[in-house]
Amino acid sequence: MAVEIPTDSQLRHMFVEQLPLLDVRAPVEFQKGSFPGSTNLPLLTDEERARVGTCYKQQGHDAAVALGHSLVCGEVRALRTQAWVEFVRRHPGCWLFCFRGGERSRLVQTWLKEAGTACPRIAGGYRFLRTWLLAAMERLLADDCPLQVLGGQTGVGKTRFLAGVPRALDLEGLANHRGSSFGRRPGGQPAQMSFEHRLAIDLLRKETQPGPLLVEDESRLIGCLSLPDALFNKMQQAPVLLLEEPLEVRVQITFEEYIAKNLEESIGIHGPEQGFSHFSHQLIDSLDRIRKRLGGSRHQQLRTTMEQALYRHGTHQDPDGHKDWISTLLTSYYDPMYRHQLARKQHRIVFRGNRQQLQQMLPLPPPTLANLRL
Repeated sequence: MAVEIPTDSQLRHMFVEQLPLLDVRAPVEFQKGSFPGSTNLPLLTDEERARVGTCYKQQGHDAAVALGHSLVCGEVRALRTQAWVEFVRRHPGCWLFCFRGGERSRLVQTWLKEAGTACPRIAGGYRFLRTWLLAAMERLLADDCPLQVLGGQTGVGKTRFLAGVPRALDLEGLANHRGSSFGRRPGGQPAQMSFEHRLAIDLLRKETQPGPLLVEDESRLIGCLSLPDALFNKMQQAPVLLLEEPLEVRVQITFEEYIAKNLEESIGIHGPEQGFSHFSHQLIDSLDRIRKRLGGSRHQQLRTTMEQALYRHGTHQDPDGHKDWISTLLTSYYDPMYRHQLARKQHRIVFRGNRQQLQQMLPLPPPTLANLRL
């Protein structure tokens, strides 16, 4: 039966094109991290895997294998095999893997063959695929890879700008989080390992495009996810491009992203009535999470303004009241933090200007800190 170590070109094609992968690990393993394009159809449930693992520790390999076969037999085996067969037939050319490419994937492959369906399994399994991806990311972020950091005050539209740059990494999109106290997105964040896989794959997609990589200026954490050291350390040394816009533009962009878009997404998931309620609670909860940093008095003033805006929004379909608390939050909370952080990056700033000016000067040649001009 086919057990293969895919070539580098096969792996690159597999990940860049998000080819279908059959992941037969237990659900708990899948939730800790997998790959875009993979579908979890486990050989063992979480409970079954736990029982087999306990048996292995107490009685050894053979007893654990025997227990596994007794748990997945008869109708249970038939139903799971049928699911695998249907998946492989719907996705010709797919690959099969478990954690190490060992007994679980070998058994699934055997049962598939007995059912008249062939599917190659990946030698080394999930561990091999993850190792390859992380090594590819390290290679693509090597010292000779030019990188630029896009900075700017909250609300200037950095993420929007990145969307129009071919060789840009949307770290917040990959993390499904806007990177602030108000940054939670529907669906939650991926697992840390899945985030790293998404990032590595996005780098592979950008590999053949000319010019420096452009990334948004981020802290090490985006929500609860941590940037890989190789990327974060490189960002701390990279030249900085500052996107600047007047306050009224920043208020409008923040309103569109955090009010209009968030509400639309919430309604799409929960329906009109529950969607607005969920959106409102999320907004107030986000403000409450920074209460200590705001101070009690300022927090209460902003909360009152926000609640009034939500009332008018919900009862009179008038959302413009949100712009009052947005403006205050930007100028009294986010801007002072930004000025403090920017003071440490002054020596790395190579450009500052608005969206149109930045569009005109990109792409820049690969810059070095040796030729920075403020």
